[in-house]
Amino acid sequence: MAGLARIAAFLTIILASQPAAAAEFERNIMTGGPQGTYIQIGRNVADLGKACGISLTVQPSAGSLENFVGVRNRRNTQFGIVQSDVLEYLKTFEANDPEVQQAVRGVKIMFPLYNEEVHVLARSDIKDMKGLEGKTVAVGVKDSGTFLTSSLILDILQVKTGARVPLNPDAALPKLLAGEIDAFFYVAGAPASLFKDNKIDGARFHLLPIADAPLLATYTASRIDAGIYDFQTQPVDLIAVKAVMMTYDYDVKRNAYQRESCKAVSDFSNLILNNLDKLQQSGHPKWKDVDLTALPPGWQVGVCVKAGMALDYKPACKAPASATGQQAGWKRGISQSPEAAAEEELGRQSTSAMTTKKPACQTPAFYYASDDRYVLFDVYAE
Repeated sequence: MAGLARIAAFLTIILASQPAAAAEFERNIMTGGPQGTYIQIGRNVADLGKACGISLTVQPSAGSLENFVGVRNRRNTQFGIVQSDVLEYLKTFEANDPEVQQAVRGVKIMFPLYNEEVHVLARSDIKDMKGLEGKTVAVGVKDSGTFLTSSLILDILQVKTGARVPLNPDAALPKLLAGEIDAFFYVAGAPASLFKDNKIDGARFHLLPIADAPLLATYTASRIDAGIYDFQTQPVDLIAVKAVMMTYDYDVKRNAYQRESCKAVSDFSNLILNNLDKLQQSGHPKWKDVDLTALPPGWQVGVCVKAGMALDYKPACKAPASATGQQAGWKRGISQSPEAAAEEELGRQSTSAMTTKKPACQTPAFYYASDDRYVLFDVYAE
């Protein structure tokens, strides 16, 4: 397939690039474009760190492929958000491709996140995916997840476009509005700011339905309801991919940088897990769809992530407990502050003691089992 060949060629190029080492230790998360969902999710995570006195720089990027390789190769980059079909592609070709083996080595799952809808915004006279035949279609820049997804979808459906233009969605939208292209792909969690914050004429443009049976073997059926975007007055059925937060399996015995990076991964794993309710209440709407049990098959959770999930783990918070907000007792997965949560857990004698003592207030939380699965564990309030 031509699309897969282009992806493999690009992967070889970016794996050969090694950035210069930074002088000081930093924490970074690779996200996406300025109007995308990834960058908003990254900012939400950075805000958790800020409340705890731990800095995290949100780095914009072209998307999933750059983010995956960034976690593997880019110094001071501990986190990256990636589409699950990128992971499936890498895992499929890992055994027979040394370049893919190099890309995958050491990269681990941190958290599964939410479903990302595959948006295809097109002229209103184009009715479905087959209608893209012979048309000029923007498919995303070559280091993005949108590029991989659009290439896979067009190849699976055997749609021969007139031209596949390597434009990111931010650049593609004005070209579509100006009549320079016929449609463009954008993989992003709905509601995507690009479509909410820009005026789009619903009489001239619409989201294409994507319900073709061959795609459902790889992608999840989804729907964008009417009114999510002003220009879309009718619901549209389409497909989605899972967004996943990735990290690296740092070796604390190797050097100081690896130890600090592992600590950063453990800290943010703990903060996200124990503040998931807060993220769902005040973060991007897609946090409400996060399912911590939906780990992609064939991928393992990192050792540093597991360390942060331990019941007695305490993040290295520097801010006072009041800075993160007081809560009365435990809610589901969130305490009055990250530090207070850790202090409460340190005061508990053992897992067995907790499972036998059951006060009236009972709330579930997640932890990692040894076989790389999330399982439910009961944490009880005093």
